[in-house]
Amino acid sequence: MNVVSIGEVLWDLVGQEEHLGGAAFNFSAHLAKLGHKVSFISAVGQDERGERILERMPRMGLSTRYVKRVAEYPTGVVTVSLDAEGIPQYVIHRPAAYDFPLLTEDEVSELFSSPVDWIYFGTLMQVSPAARRLTMQLLDAARNVRRFYDINLRDACWDASLLRELLPRATMIKLNAAEAAEIERMLGGTLDSLEKFCRTCAARFGYDGVCVTNGEDGCALLLNDEFVLAQGYTVEAKDTVGAGDAFAAALVHGMGSGWPLSRIADFANRVGALVASRAGGVPSWSVAEAEALRPGANPHSDSQSQHRETA
Repeated sequence: MNVVSIGEVLWDLVGQEEHLGGAAFNFSAHLAKLGHKVSFISAVGQDERGERILERMPRMGLSTRYVKRVAEYPTGVVTVSLDAEGIPQYVIHRPAAYDFPLLTEDEVSELFSSPVDWIYFGTLMQVSPAARRLTMQLLDAARNVRRFYDINLRDACWDASLLRELLPRATMIKLNAAEAAEIERMLGGTLDSLEKFCRTCAARFGYDGVCVTNGEDGCALLLNDEFVLAQGYTVEAKDTVGAGDAFAAALVHGMGSGWPLSRIADFANRVGALVASRAGGVPSWSVAEAEALRPGANPHSDSQSQHRETA
């Protein structure tokens, strides 16, 4: 597939370690690992952290062509703290370079010079007016392209008016159960069941697909009016940073491969669990390792705590 992805690239600061990350970047790197062409759009600062990002991207199968250098702002960083189960809490330091992506008209035309299968976007970057303008320009330039909105709500990085603007621009959304409950409250309802939520959202916004991840209960996936609940996989969680982004990439990969709905959801659960068992948002992993997971499997023996993970 040919995918356009716009969003943040940054460094996750976990204790004394720095891990390359950002939801959109993680998604793009995992999708490239699965063999797809991804045009990633973002920005880094003119600093050492930005240099390291640009050096590493080609080794991860990603072009740096649409990642701009910004002199006025530093490369993004997020301070991550992990609880006893490896669940992250984030402190997002802004403004950051990724808040100011820029494309020329020629570059926009170049992006769509060959057919594009998906445009991916999230919420965090859209808080920036400059980033939101560019995202809307891309969405307007490709109205017939499928649009994957990975909601990823982060504290102080969204509000109801922003969600009301973004939700109708997607053709498919992915979110976790807590985010689904938040959206239900925003729309004046309550989260009674995941299937009802998926079908109600699809009808309200005209979505082709809705996916809700739900921790130890796996995920709920609605695609073209077919619905499935898929069980998750128990792993020893190193941290869950990037697990949901890997899940999203695996989901898009499965849809692009034309798999049955149950296989798409199961593969996404496997990849999300495998990434949760390793440190950082884009750790090393293989499809064979994901396929080898079994209930109760532990693919990372020196991990910290048990966690059944899908996002």
